[in-house]
Amino acid sequence: MSMPENLAGPYTALDVTIADGVATILLANPPVNALSTEMMNELCWVLDRISETPEVRAVVLSGQGKIFCAGADLKSRGETIKGPGDLPQHSRRTRECFHAIRECAKPVVGAINGAALGAGLAIVASCDILIAASTAVVGLPEINVGLLGGGRHGMRLFSHSRLRRMMLTGLRVDGDELYRLGIVEASVPVDVLMDHAMELARELASKSPLATVLAKQTLNAIEDMSLRDGYRYEQDMTAAIAKTADAQEARLAFLEKRAPVFQGK
Repeated sequence: MSMPENLAGPYTALDVTIADGVATILLANPPVNALSTEMMNELCWVLDRISETPEVRAVVLSGQGKIFCAGADLKSRGETIKGPGDLPQHSRRTRECFHAIRECAKPVVGAINGAALGAGLAIVASCDILIAASTAVVGLPEINVGLLGGGRHGMRLFSHSRLRRMMLTGLRVDGDELYRLGIVEASVPVDVLMDHAMELARELASKSPLATVLAKQTLNAIEDMSLRDGYRYEQDMTAAIAKTADAQEARLAFLEKRAPVFQGK
């Protein structure tokens, strides 16, 4: 599949490719893929556009090279925060970067190829489905440099005790332990990580695009609701999805024992 014109870039801190209905986004800010201003701006830009690009039905997000994301770009902090208003702007930009992943209309598979630290852990926690290289690690090392990290994002992944131990000691958790804890779907050798991620993303892309978008939207909306309100919302969305042409095609294909042909309607 050729690159849709609206996603063509240029990019300075990302590497973006499209194939089989899947957009692969690699964080590309060597040597450690630190979360720079350029990377945050480009992630927000491309994910918002992917949300409204029918040709893309799923996303794989990983890091270029041996690191996923080693955290905030501390080296450029002095250039970014120079005067009044700069820190609030930087903080807002950082928050929106993570929300752009979570709020992307298409499901995002996080392929953790190496260290995902601080802001890198927040990026991981903002993805929908996770796969890790067995040699990858996630952590919140900010305690060692006099800062705080993505603790609130980490709470979406880790238990109370483990998250606090990570944040207060800098403990790093590897891919095998992430799998044991049920945080990632698989812990695999790094050389086959992207194959596994692409296989999963292609499966996601094969589903009804309309149902997938509404399902993710629903999961985001009900995450902080009560059981009663959340399930009521989900029931209402189910009723809406059931009226679509794609839903009717899915049921017909099931009865006729054939692959469905979805139109996103």
